[in-house]
Amino acid sequence: MVIRESAEDYLETILVLQNRLGNVRSIDIAQELSYSKPSVSVAMKNLRNGEYIEMDKEGYITLLDKGREIAEKIYERHTFLTDWLTSIGVDPTVAAEDACRIEHVISAETFTAMKKTLKTK
Repeated sequence: MVIRESAEDYLETILVLQNRLGNVRSIDIAQELSYSKPSVSVAMKNLRNGEYIEMDKEGYITLLDKGREIAEKIYERHTFLTDWLTSIGVDPTVAAEDACRIEHVISAETFTAMKKTLKTK
């Protein structure tokens, strides 16, 4: 399964919700992202089939190793970019929205260079 931007968003959301709530179900993801329950259900099936998550019989979702790796990478990018954009004067809401778009397309090389350069200032 090729990980697309939407799958990265779902994995990141699962990570954030697990940190906030402890246990995560599809309904929590639907509410967080303002997506329909059927859309989230299809996405969770695809992520299960790709072995990025597992779901127990009660419907609780757990990130598997490769899902967690992607979620943590995207979340790190999101928080770093949001903080940086806010620090240069971008409205926090706009900064978060822009970071969400940038986090998916920026290369690992560029992100590493940005972190190194911006953390030393």
